[in-house]
Amino acid sequence: MVKIHSTAVIDPKAQLDSSVEVGPYTIIGPHVSIGAGTVVGPHVVIEGHTTIGRDNKLFQFSSIGAAPQDKKWAGEPTRLTIGDRNTIREFCTFNTGTVQDRGVTSLGDDNWISAYVHLAHDCQVGSNTIFSNNAQIAGHVEIGDWVIMSGFANVHQFCKIGAHAFVGMSTSLTQDVPPYVLLNGNPAQAHGVNIEGLKRRGFTREQINGVRAAYKIIYRSGLTLEEAKAALLAEELAMPAAAEQIRAMREFLDTASRGIVR
Repeated sequence: MVKIHSTAVIDPKAQLDSSVEVGPYTIIGPHVSIGAGTVVGPHVVIEGHTTIGRDNKLFQFSSIGAAPQDKKWAGEPTRLTIGDRNTIREFCTFNTGTVQDRGVTSLGDDNWISAYVHLAHDCQVGSNTIFSNNAQIAGHVEIGDWVIMSGFANVHQFCKIGAHAFVGMSTSLTQDVPPYVLLNGNPAQAHGVNIEGLKRRGFTREQINGVRAAYKIIYRSGLTLEEAKAALLAEELAMPAAAEQIRAMREFLDTASRGIVR
């Protein structure tokens, strides 16, 4: 049987796998689906059109799937989706999407989300990320795989952060961040490549050297972004062992709608 504490309030229309555990005083609404092995702690509220995958751990006092904090929202049935094996610590707030965007806020797999993290409407977060305490993410933000958000970092709406980037403590982001870049400050400034993170994830020396070469083209060469893209393409051809990584940085420049932190 579903392991539901006697004080929890679960709407009969909610869909919970038989292995789901629900703690005391938790409230789960009618449009919620929760997959096998997920544990929901005490005093959690899960509402809205929210889908949660397998083997997640939600700690106490989080608000999951509440209405978006957007005055334009008019009650549309927008969604929140959470993948598998995520840890979501205390007092997190994740909102559903809006029809002005794709209508869904999403969190991938294997993410570690610390206490007091806010994930606003229409955010798209990849997998294997780490969000330290009080990271605050405004609406419509895209965050790639393996990104690390340090404590008290905050991100302006519509920004994009590329995969494997590292955002330092109390950093304030108002522009996009290319993949692999390490940055810090308020306003944010780039401070090199997230080399330690790439080493830990098994990147080869050749791949890391390629990322460093691409970083120098973007940040140290004095080239315009259009000139940098052409130089990156040449570097991509010259360094086949790191072509995938250089291409990711070059293609990111084409999608950076707010300009990049530079």
